[in-house]
Amino acid sequence: MRVSELLTFALLQASSAWSSPNEPYEARTVPSKRPQHPIKPYHPGKAFPPSPSRTKTCVVKANGNGTDDSQNILKAIKTCNNGGHVVFPKDKKFTIGTALDLTFLQHIDLDIQGTIQFSNDTDYWQKHAFYQTFQNATTFFQLGGTDVNVYGGGTFDGNGQVWYDLYAKDIYILRPILFGAIGLHGGRIEDLKFRYSPQWYTLVANSTDVVFSNIDIAGGSVSKNPAKNTDGWDTYRSDNIVIQNSHIDNGDDCVSFKPNSTNIVVQNLWCNGSHGISVGSLGQYVGEVDYVKNIYVYNVSMSNASDGARIKVWPGSPSALSGDLQGGGGSGAVSNITYDGMVLSNVDYAIEITQCYGQRNITLCNQYPSNLTISDITIKNFSGKTSKKYDPLIGYLVCSSPKVCSDIRIQNINVTSPSGKDLYACGSITGIEKQVHCTTNGTKGGNS
Repeated sequence: MRVSELLTFALLQASSAWSSPNEPYEARTVPSKRPQHPIKPYHPGKAFPPSPSRTKTCVVKANGNGTDDSQNILKAIKTCNNGGHVVFPKDKKFTIGTALDLTFLQHIDLDIQGTIQFSNDTDYWQKHAFYQTFQNATTFFQLGGTDVNVYGGGTFDGNGQVWYDLYAKDIYILRPILFGAIGLHGGRIEDLKFRYSPQWYTLVANSTDVVFSNIDIAGGSVSKNPAKNTDGWDTYRSDNIVIQNSHIDNGDDCVSFKPNSTNIVVQNLWCNGSHGISVGSLGQYVGEVDYVKNIYVYNVSMSNASDGARIKVWPGSPSALSGDLQGGGGSGAVSNITYDGMVLSNVDYAIEITQCYGQRNITLCNQYPSNLTISDITIKNFSGKTSKKYDPLIGYLVCSSPKVCSDIRIQNINVTSPSGKDLYACGSITGIEKQVHCTTNGTKGGNS
């Protein structure tokens, strides 16, 4: 045995607990080193809690042949909770056919080297996936607790094709989200591949102090039925979050800041096929107060998308964007939002700000202005070209009333339409005509 092999064997033997009874199988499994991706160049400002090293290791056994591995996974996690390192070995596929509530995690690393695939039993998941209350969101599993790290270079696979085809037949089905960080306080999710989510790829809800780094998101439909609503990340009621250094090829928002998202940095992303980096949608529910503040978005490549920077707010009256997405009348505020540095290619609108989301009748939107204010917005240092869709327009800056929309700064935007012009549809934003080339022709309701 070589020195390196002896060292590896000795380290494994030093671990105090193993969950699998198969010793030769364990001995061949080498835990991954925890990634050390720095948070840079920007930081939300609040310190992230330390994560102590782990003192025991558990290896999850895969049953194979598509058999449900949920009990094996749950057993290993419970054995190694409170100070352990759970390994999902490389070149193994783990099938999850049972909804797992993992919100009890404490001081644990989940080392995903292989592939975790969720079963395609749509009837089961519609009944048993975890309901997250906002916009009828559901998740395959709930990962929460304190000091949880997930990494390893492996893959989460949502088996999305069956869902894309089912949604084409019935828009009211509940499609699970691939990765649910629900009530996670202190954690890093890094060096992973997310594939074929039925709906949003990632929901971060009721969480604090979480970093996502080096995540690769992809997976479209192979049938005539597109993969819809496949947001990369949606943050909801969460604070001190970083999303960075990632590759997203999807069919909806690259990142979306949902209600009560605060102190968030998004940086160094490559986004393709998306609906942009979006604040909102907000103000959807009457009686709810939605806040999004202290957001910094830096250094994003955006191609083949509907939008680059986007802020979308529902109007003050009920509106329907589609049969399964409607609302309006909620209140709150969007403030201290910065988009700094975006390179655009074939994007419909470089910048879109609307308080008429879901309402295509501008007259009606102005009659019932949004109850949610937008203020202290900086959008700067953009370059590139838009698509032909709205040529000669490159942006849409329309609020429902100047009383609820103020202090919007558009700076150093070097973006042109295919015809070479750089016009914006403008409305109800005081002073915006001094910053950009406005036209009142061709205004519309917000994009879907």
